[in-house]
Amino acid sequence: MTTTTVEVENLGKRFKDTTALEGFGISAESGTVLGLLGPNGAGKTTTVRILTTLLRFDTGRAAVAGFDVARDARQVRRRIGLTGQQTAVDDLLTARQNLVLFGKLFRLNKAEARERAAELLDQFRLGEAADRSPKQFSGGMKRRLDLAASMILAPQVLFLDEPTTGLDPAGRREVWDTVSHLAADGTTVVLTTHYLDEADRLCDRIAVIDHGRNIVEDTPMGLKRRMGADRLEIVAADPDDLPVLVGIVEPLADGGVATDETAAAVSAPVTEPVAALTAAATAVRDKHLTVADIGLRRPTLDEAFLELIGTTGKEEDRT
Repeated sequence: MTTTTVEVENLGKRFKDTTALEGFGISAESGTVLGLLGPNGAGKTTTVRILTTLLRFDTGRAAVAGFDVARDARQVRRRIGLTGQQTAVDDLLTARQNLVLFGKLFRLNKAEARERAAELLDQFRLGEAADRSPKQFSGGMKRRLDLAASMILAPQVLFLDEPTTGLDPAGRREVWDTVSHLAADGTTVVLTTHYLDEADRLCDRIAVIDHGRNIVEDTPMGLKRRMGADRLEIVAADPDDLPVLVGIVEPLADGGVATDETAAAVSAPVTEPVAALTAAATAVRDKHLTVADIGLRRPTLDEAFLELIGTTGKEEDRT
């Protein structure tokens, strides 16, 4: 049985003359990953700081793990973890010493801190590197150690603020696997990121934010479906074949057929993608045409995101 562990309603926050959040609301259930997407200055980090009790809000209501963020801040802190954009581990200590130190900061006694450090080193696949300094780690390993430190008290809700910024593809994949395992084990994860492939891979639901307001909240697939149906696309090997390809695609289309003479391509939305692709491929073969490419093109999360927020907002206009 799932329970709602993050509830935000009509949240508002102002910094002097600047509105950071206005009428903002999200919710997340246990064991799921909620992504917060938006351009710089949209209000993502402000939201995380409010929900982790680091910043007071002006209006609305926010609850985490069943406790009101404003009235029960101490209870909220006992049930959350936070990993910011910069790692918090100390390069002068070993991985094990870092986790023991964090345990003591969370008021575990010496034996409890050592036991919890050993558990986390094993859970985050850092056992073989336990007695090495983080400065010898890869970016992904160091980030995993940082995540382990935020899990000292096995929080119900883990907040990750752009956790893979600056990592190479291998390091990002290491962090993705770790986050997926945490959610599978029941931890609710609230993730802010600028990487749309990351959101597509990890998130159960995504809230798109701009200028401190909710634009939409949906699943990654739901957001992509807002862009319309799958499209059948054929690229001609010989540009002179383009009119023939248009004649092949038109009977299969569920909407207007688009041609790109520069790319020698024709495309159209289709309601039955596999059947349309099969019919098109058969027609190409029967007419003895040679094509450079033929396939189905699905809307991407990047396209959905840009469609939702537009491309006219400038970073310097945001705070």
